[in-house]
Amino acid sequence: MPDKPTRPELLDYAERLATTGRPSLARLCAEEAAQQVTDPYETASILARYPDPSISRED
Repeated sequence: MPDKPTRPELLDYAERLATTGRPSLARLCAEEAAQQVTDPYETASILARYPDPSISRED
């Protein structure tokens, strides 16, 4: 069984997915990376970089 991806790997995947038009998958990678962090500010920063596309934003 392969090891779980590390936080830097997950963030790299998230960036690649976001730049190729797959924001939902990018968010999933970001959420997984955020679970590996103990600092709540860093967690919030990671999730802010990859917003959940299923949540509509109001202008």
